[in-house]
Amino acid sequence: MLMVVGLPNKWYKYKVFLLEGIKVREVLNFRESREEGYILEKQLLFNREVLVYKNRPKSNDDMLKRTAGKYPNKEAIITDNVRLTYSELIESTEQVALHLQHYYKLQKGDRVALLIGNKLEFVQMFLACATLGIITVPLNIRSSEEELIYMLNHADVSLICADSDYRNVVEIWQRKDESQSAIFLEQTSNTFNSELFASIFDKNYDHVTLQKPNVHEEDPLYIIFTSGTTGLPKGAIGSHVNVIHSALNYNKILKLPEETRTLIAVPLFHVTGLIGQLFYMMLIGGTSVLMQNYQTEQFLKRIEEERITFLFNVPAIYIMMLNHRTFDNTNVSTLKTIAYGGAPMSQETIEHLMEKLPDIFLHNAYGATETSSPATIMPQQQYEDIVLGSVGQPVPVSEMKIIGENDEILPPGEVGELYIKGPMIIGEYWRNDTENKKNFVDGFWKSGDMAMIDKEDFVYIMDRKKDMINRGGEKIFSVEVENCLYEHPHILEVAVVGVSDDIFGEAVKAFIVPKLNENVDLQNVQSFLKGKLAKYKIPEYVEIIEEMPRNAGGKILKNELTGQSK
Repeated sequence: MLMVVGLPNKWYKYKVFLLEGIKVREVLNFRESREEGYILEKQLLFNREVLVYKNRPKSNDDMLKRTAGKYPNKEAIITDNVRLTYSELIESTEQVALHLQHYYKLQKGDRVALLIGNKLEFVQMFLACATLGIITVPLNIRSSEEELIYMLNHADVSLICADSDYRNVVEIWQRKDESQSAIFLEQTSNTFNSELFASIFDKNYDHVTLQKPNVHEEDPLYIIFTSGTTGLPKGAIGSHVNVIHSALNYNKILKLPEETRTLIAVPLFHVTGLIGQLFYMMLIGGTSVLMQNYQTEQFLKRIEEERITFLFNVPAIYIMMLNHRTFDNTNVSTLKTIAYGGAPMSQETIEHLMEKLPDIFLHNAYGATETSSPATIMPQQQYEDIVLGSVGQPVPVSEMKIIGENDEILPPGEVGELYIKGPMIIGEYWRNDTENKKNFVDGFWKSGDMAMIDKEDFVYIMDRKKDMINRGGEKIFSVEVENCLYEHPHILEVAVVGVSDDIFGEAVKAFIVPKLNENVDLQNVQSFLKGKLAKYKIPEYVEIIEEMPRNAGGKILKNELTGQSK
């Protein structure tokens, strides 16, 4: 999840007013800033009237070419074994594109799946597909075999690039249609001319010209499947215009310089790593250091070695980083900006970060696959100005409203479901009319999150609509209980869920990961929360676990916890 803020007066003057309960930005006196892409205008995208950045790149390929033209010799991508400049990245991308076009005969609109981790080949394949108007399907490497087969078939994939560990999945998929092709990547491969890509770079295409199709900004760039915790995964179609606006939104709020260096430890098959880091760096000319598998000691080592200035992770990674035995002996002074999302960050963790890194800017952010990463971002400010509990303000080109149980628009300060509109919202789900009609209403995407927006436009995510606990008619937001429990000195992580109760329908249960060598039990928890929460919100059950179940993006899988608790 991610967050956003309003535009400073540096770019334009605006006023916020209420129109039938909806906060609307009336943009006045537009004037161009030094940066590209910050003049706003209204435009129809996917048959929705939205605010857009006027002077934006028109495709992902256009964005990369603009940056490479400015910074041809700057490092773009760094892996364990390779360092590529922007000009080298363009060269290798076009070589891959030639191979896809002439060897595999792929055309605009075809689908190519990636079942690989944070490797150079992921970036090369993705960018090559974007150049050709081919739709990339990044697959979650932690998905089950059944889920992977479903996604490959549903997206009607023509070619898959996969790590060799997934040969069995690919072979099962190919039994349906032997014409479907596969490229396998050895797990040790992460070099410019890797064994996986040797067949591409060894081919002589000197007498062949790359035929680039006309790619419109509303054309699909990728299909990323949602987690599917409430049914089959939905394929969110992210278009060029979505990704470009998200990169511009990040740049507008975070204001990172071209010297920025980021360490991508979260998966590139999720929007945080792909857009919030990789594509954002490609917009501004920054450097992306890829980390294949997160391991705290190596994570800290890479920050020091590569002089990382920008991190974007789930809170769990910062908790592990701060509590690792090597942290105090690691030079992390180059860090200037830290963003986080996907789960609430406890006040204790925020204070610990600010104590160790007093000069950093800390940004909470909220978003989803459907919002192409950020929908809100905390403004650039120091710790004492952070609005605790908020995920920031809406991104400049967004509209948000809070909808009540009777589909009425709620005023500031009241809790309801968050609806979001803007050029970063996907056009639709892939071949899924039922979910499209259910989730998109009057140009807005229904987030499924219970939220509140205050009078200053700060957004507060209270809970997932489906995670809200109903105890005898009393609504309990799990995040409120979790935030209180994070103040407990012996608790490292906590997740609060509703469990079946014969009398009240649901009861409150807390799953807790204690800090090292600390003990926590039900009596201790209830005693700690007495006076902090209403009695009916205090957990009636506590279960101690060693670690939280998570998806590949680091989000806690509460559905697995509720399964354990039944």
